[in-house]
Formats: sequence, structure tokens, C-alpha cells
Amino acid sequence: MPEPVRYLSLAWIDELTRQVAASEQMHAIADRYAVGFTQVVTDGPEGEVAYHLVVGDGVARFGAGPADPEDARFEQSWQTSSDLANGDLNANTAFINGHIRMYGDQQKVLDSQPVFGALAAVFERVHEYTLYE
Repeated sequence: MPEPVRYLSLAWIDELTRQVAASEQMHAIADRYAVGFTQVVTDGPEGEVAYHLVVGDGVARFGAGPADPEDARFEQSWQTSSDLANGDLNANTAFINGHIRMYGDQQKVLDSQPVFGALAAVFERVHEYTLYE
């Protein structure tokens, strides 16, 4: 198992970048979808953290900072983000209760659900050695 990484640290983002780049499922989904998402987490131990996922033309890219192009942006607090990552909060409930704010192309987000599913599989692998402090 890889070395533990702290949730939302640069090492965590770098590990997800490697995992997305190595994921056949992510690249397969990038053959069928073209979309860019930015995730912004506020109030964390390192302040505000932004990372992105961009898929298209058979390529999936994950990394620090905003997506380019950015079709949608999601913003949430550290507490919401860590509760989601640990399975203590359901994403639908978080949206309904206003804990996740979305800006951008709502239809593109709805149409891109398989992208989120593929990314969830990558997050699940990294979750095994992620520290939530």
C-alpha cells in the first residue's frame, strides 16, 4: 500500500492525479464525455483548496487548481467534504440541504453522471490510505 496522504493536501491531489492518469476506466469514460469540473473546499487545515477533473478526447486529467475548460464548479466546506469522503453524508442530501453549491451547466453535470462514477472508483482506492485530520 502507498504511503498515507492527508486529505486535500498537495500529496493527496498528486496521488489522485497519478491514479486518474493510470485508470483505464477514466480514459474510457473520456472517450464518451467531454467535461471539466472544479471542486473548491473551504475552511480546511490548509485554507481553501481547489482541484479539477477534465475529461475528453480519451484523456482524463486531475490536478490542483481550476478546470480549463470549466463547465461546473462545486463549493463546499471542509466538514461537508470530509463527511462525504468518509460516507457520513450522502451527496444528494448535501445538495438538497445546500451544503454543496454548484455553479455552471447543471444539465452537463446531470448528463455526466458516469464520469462521477468512474472518479468515485479512483477516490475509493485512494481513500484506503488517506488520513482525515
